[in-house]
Amino acid sequence: QVHLAESGGGLALPGGSLRLSCAASGSFRSIRDMAWYRQAPGKQREEVACMTRDGSITYIDAVKGRFTISMDNAKNTVSLQMDNLKPDDTAVYYCKAYVDVDLDITNYWGQGTQVTVSP
Repeated sequence: QVHLAESGGGLALPGGSLRLSCAASGSFRSIRDMAWYRQAPGKQREEVACMTRDGSITYIDAVKGRFTISMDNAKNTVSLQMDNLKPDDTAVYYCKAYVDVDLDITNYWGQGTQVTVSP
């Protein structure tokens, strides 16, 4: 079983910063990639940023230049540094890991953490 534990999040002012972290634990061969998703009220969940084990990174256009994803393969952790936050960034943020468990490669999700950006 694979467990993802998220930390960080909370309330920030527009223009402020927050940092999210996620740690994977359990029994598995390797993590292929880790990503952050978000879901705002009344909207579909969307992928915000993704980083593969070999270092490839993608961001949605809305966060390019403001958010930075980083991954520590040795510690099985992923972080999301969020700068210059905007009210539109308000959402529940979820960590996702694409994990190889005995050749059964599956997505696992964290429980979600609230990010609220408001004056």
